[in-house]
Amino acid sequence: MQRKPYPEFSWSLSRHKSMIDCARKYGLSYYASHNGWFRDSSEFAKEAYRLKKITNLPILFGQEVHDMIESVINHYLATSNIPDEDRLTTHIRNQLNRAFRDSVKGYNDWFQRPNKFNMLHEIYYGGKLRQEAIEKIEERLDVCITNFLNSDSFRDLTERRSEIEFLESEQFRTMEIEGVKVFVVIDVLYKDLINDKWVIVDWKTGKESLEDRHQLAIYAMYLSQKFGARLDQIQLRNEYLLTGDCRVHELNESDLMNVYHIMKHSLVEMGKFLVDEDENKPVDLSLFPKTEYIQKCDRCNFRQICERDD
Repeated sequence: MQRKPYPEFSWSLSRHKSMIDCARKYGLSYYASHNGWFRDSSEFAKEAYRLKKITNLPILFGQEVHDMIESVINHYLATSNIPDEDRLTTHIRNQLNRAFRDSVKGYNDWFQRPNKFNMLHEIYYGGKLRQEAIEKIEERLDVCITNFLNSDSFRDLTERRSEIEFLESEQFRTMEIEGVKVFVVIDVLYKDLINDKWVIVDWKTGKESLEDRHQLAIYAMYLSQKFGARLDQIQLRNEYLLTGDCRVHELNESDLMNVYHIMKHSLVEMGKFLVDEDENKPVDLSLFPKTEYIQKCDRCNFRQICERDD
């Protein structure tokens, strides 16, 4: 891996939300942690990188469900078989249990290789998982798997196979807007050949959010730029696995303009933290202000750094 003094500048909705949430967290996550995976990096860079890799139970659960969905779809397309629901439940439960064991018994392994082992925020900072948090995930597990298997989008792929052209799932893609690389990861993309639609599916294991529509608009921009798809040819879906609801969106130009303006403003704000835009060299970390909403700090991966600096 080629070593660079500063990370490549790029934009994503998650990066934007990180900056809005807390500029100090943004600086630690995207700049201070850079190169922290190299053995000869500074101890501070390695610490920031380790802390960046911490996850929490809801986020880990969402990732495991997404991984399971990708695996099930690929397995079905290759074999025309759908794994048993109990088998899927057991697989995800085993993955969550492994993360728990890593966090409790594998601290030294995680400390040395944080990209290979799990560390749960609840255990790192709190010492344990609360029973109510475990029970909440257990309840969500069965519901999410059942609702995925019965979802409109999965049934499209299985029951309308001859009418569907599957294109990709969970692939990192990029596009350029205003000369800036924008990262896009679409959960599922396929073409509905009968209705002449590009269908984008975004699986959600949490509650509905106002930002969900913004995410879909970015996906639509990607399809328009990369494939020349018209907006009236693009159908965007949020599959909410907790409730089983499928929200179908067909966006217009104003939706895209709203996201474009959010991005433009975001880029201006990000630029304020740079000494050299060409190299993406940041200002000193002390110039990334901490959030005023200290209640957010309890959930932050970088708590120990900020607490040490206070």
